[in-house]
Amino acid sequence: MSKHGKRGRAPLLYAVTGSLVLTGLAASPASPAASASSTPEAPEARGTRVAVARAEAAGISFGRCPEVERLPAAVQCGTVTVPLDYADPDGKQIKLTVSRVKAKDPAKRQGALIFNPGGPGGSGMYFPVVSTAGLPAFRRIAREYDVVGYAPRGVGRSAPVSCKDPATFDPAPTRSPRHPDAAYKQERVARAKTYARGCLNRTGEALRHYHSLNNARDLDVLRAGLGERKLNFLGASYGTYFGALYAAMFPSHVRRMVFDSAVNPDPSQIWYQNNLDQSLAFERRWADFRAWVAAHHTTYGLGRTPQQVAHSYEKVRAALAREPAGGKVGTGELQAAFLQTGYHDDVWPKRAAALTAYLNGDPKPLVQQAARSSERAAENENGNAVYTAVECNDAPWPTDFETWDEDNSRLARVAPFETWDNAWMNLPCAYWPVPRQRPLDLRIPDGALPPTLILAAERDAATPYQGAWELHRRLPDSALVTERKAGTHGLVGGPNQCVNGHLEAYLLDGRLPARRAAGCAPRPEPKPEGEPEAAGSREATRTPRTA
Repeated sequence: MSKHGKRGRAPLLYAVTGSLVLTGLAASPASPAASASSTPEAPEARGTRVAVARAEAAGISFGRCPEVERLPAAVQCGTVTVPLDYADPDGKQIKLTVSRVKAKDPAKRQGALIFNPGGPGGSGMYFPVVSTAGLPAFRRIAREYDVVGYAPRGVGRSAPVSCKDPATFDPAPTRSPRHPDAAYKQERVARAKTYARGCLNRTGEALRHYHSLNNARDLDVLRAGLGERKLNFLGASYGTYFGALYAAMFPSHVRRMVFDSAVNPDPSQIWYQNNLDQSLAFERRWADFRAWVAAHHTTYGLGRTPQQVAHSYEKVRAALAREPAGGKVGTGELQAAFLQTGYHDDVWPKRAAALTAYLNGDPKPLVQQAARSSERAAENENGNAVYTAVECNDAPWPTDFETWDEDNSRLARVAPFETWDNAWMNLPCAYWPVPRQRPLDLRIPDGALPPTLILAAERDAATPYQGAWELHRRLPDSALVTERKAGTHGLVGGPNQCVNGHLEAYLLDGRLPARRAAGCAPRPEPKPEGEPEAAGSREATRTPRTA
């Protein structure tokens, strides 16, 4: 949900774009939320049936992947055609890129497993690599499923969206004031208005068609193009949201669905309130990181208490505000780099080491970790554009800055770490130049949907834990598996064998935990390099356990 700094991948699987895989802050909807029975409207429903029939007839011709995808030879690529506007299925068509590795044991094949990593703006084209890389969590799954990734509409080569010249998208160094004054706020308002106009100018009238309802429709066309009667889907972060929309719109087309790190789908949350909640959750996760650093004071020397660690971090911020490191890393780049501590605790040791080195006179580790890559400017601009387009198109947002200012000023008093940067990331939605959708109110009758699996970390910052419970409540016969006392965003493919065991049991055998709200012990916290591992510290990853 947040966007800035969301470009990393969790183990191999998760690409995060922007401040959050989602992001939202809280506003009252301009119009009532649509119910599952009234959305999609009849023209889009008919257009979807037309597109599905065409995809079933045409199939997907797979062959060698273009070099630009940077995928190993074992992965094959193709495209599937979808309407830009489902209300006009005979109008403009766009092609979505698709990647695949076929099931290693055809005799046991259960179908295609389609993956989306979230964003909005993340590409899943790399996902079939899990089949070739031999990741333990996917060995058996890759034997029985075709492993399929794709780039959603707007992403990569799939009718890409752009809002700004990539050459000017990521200027560095940048500022990230914790307490922005009136002049800075007005500067950000002007930038948000310019960015929103740029989205329309560079993408044109097609901009209105990049939203979550169309992402769900595209998923059904992709299912048909693959020749699958029913959908097997693994969605992470934002992928859980439009995956849930799919479940509501096409329940009879679902076979198995996994929702990893779930977005709160309540229509009143989409997306403004979700972002406010996210900023608060990042504050808790930032406190977790500082507590861990304080516990390793003998290694890092940054303070024996979380408060002392915060003081060390603020010393670095103040120094970078005066003189950016290497001419590349200012407070904006520092913030983006350390936002990643809220996503994945495996970055904690190197982030802490970079602070120590900087305070000891060596800025190189910090520059290496925080400097923006010019090689990824186009990819980052595209990901940011898709993120903005989808979230702004999906729902009403407050259109007066006074509301944003009041809500974020109040929140920043208790959650200063992420609040304002998250607000700036989403502020173009206040000035969005095309019509909005209404969020779908997920109401699925009992018995209409097969059992589904939800995975969540109790201290996840990007998709706060209450969202998993809300999705669990709205999906009949779903099971929620929680990694207790942990905060990594994106659990599948990680080291927790209890979580991976539940994933395998569900995808391979259709089994959910006996208790529909089950728990797994947390993965061990990271340890500083060179520090010996305590006896028994891997118990949680060795022994599957539900609570």
